Amino acid sequence: MTIKVLLADDQAMIRRGLRLILEDQPDITVTGEAEDGADAIEMARRLRPDVCLVDIRMPKLDGIEVTRALAGPGVADPMRVVVVTTFDLDEYVYGALRGGAVGFVLKDAGPALLIEAVRAAHNGEALVSPSVTLRLLKHLNNTAAAPRSGADQSSPLSGREIEVVQAIAQGRTNQEIASELFISISTVKSHVSGIQTKLGVRNRVQIAAWAWGNRIVDSTA
Repeated sequence: MTIKVLLADDQAMIRRGLRLILEDQPDITVTGEAEDGADAIEMARRLRPDVCLVDIRMPKLDGIEVTRALAGPGVADPMRVVVVTTFDLDEYVYGALRGGAVGFVLKDAGPALLIEAVRAAHNGEALVSPSVTLRLLKHLNNTAAAPRSGADQSSPLSGREIEVVQAIAQGRTNQEIASELFISISTVKSHVSGIQTKLGVRNRVQIAAWAWGNRIVDSTA
């Protein structure tokens, strides 16, 4: 099945570069290009692409507003949005993830990561640039005065689920989590599904955002 992608970026050269990268793959096609946030929302709703690649800084509506409109908590039929940007400021990352994005990729991360993010989004998974994940974790670990532990009674998760959440927040794959915790991949998937239900989130990126926001992180990570 071909993955249909919508590109939203106010720079024509950037859109052309992204199109060339994506359409070099046999399973990806670009179905539309938007040069501002308002056009991005209109085209996305009309074309219903499998994945929307959205820049942060655009005229009319920025990428965070576009993400909320297409994938936010109140959207009945949310779309899969991956934010692709030059800017990795914390407020952009948190805004995108809390707005419903299933990916956050820096433009300088390279073609391979961009393609992986599109395929992950299409498969219902999520991907955040490793440099962003590690930087955020380091920031939280350095600034948290009293990080919560998995035993905190305010957390709805079990101890094992907290371990899975910590691993997800560090960018671990299901295979890596299974190896680290000495459990099967099917058990990891079961934990992830249960965590999503308990937290009321839709994907792994939102699990990671919850972990960062609540400081459910290993201070030695």
